[in-house]
Amino acid sequence: MGQYHHILLAADFNAESAQVEQRAAALRDTFGASLSIIHVMEPISIAYGGEFPVDLGDLHKELEKQAQTQLRELGQKLNVPQERQFLEVGITEKEILRVAEENGVDLIVLGSHGRHGLALLLGSTANAVLHHANIDVLAVRLNKDSK
Repeated sequence: MGQYHHILLAADFNAESAQVEQRAAALRDTFGASLSIIHVMEPISIAYGGEFPVDLGDLHKELEKQAQTQLRELGQKLNVPQERQFLEVGITEKEILRVAEENGVDLIVLGSHGRHGLALLLGSTANAVLHHANIDVLAVRLNKDSK
C-alpha cells in the first residue's frame, strides 16, 4: 500500500457510521494525510422515485439544514476544517467521485453493508464507487450490531 495524501470520507450519518469514521481517522493519522468529508443528499424525487403532487422544497431545505449540522459536528469531531466538508446534492456515487477528482483525493473511505443476492444486483453506493473510481477505495464492512 502506498502513501496516501488526501482521504475522502463518505459519510451517511447512520447508526453504523462510527466504524467508517474511525477507520478514516486512523488512516489519516497513520499516513499524515489530509481528511475531507462528503455527505450527499439525493434529490427527493430520485431517492423516493417519481414526482410528488406537493412542493417539497421546504422539506428539502430542512433536510439540508439537518445534514449541514451533522456534517459540521462530524467535522469538529474529526478535526476537519469547513473548507474540506462537502454537502452535495445529486446521485451519491457520482458526487463522491466528482468531489474526489476535483480535490486531488487518493483514497475514498466508505461503508458497505456487504449485500448479497437481489440487493447486490440492484447495486449499492460502495459497489458503484469501487467500480468507477480511478483511485483506491476502502469499503469498511458495516456490522449491524456495532456502535
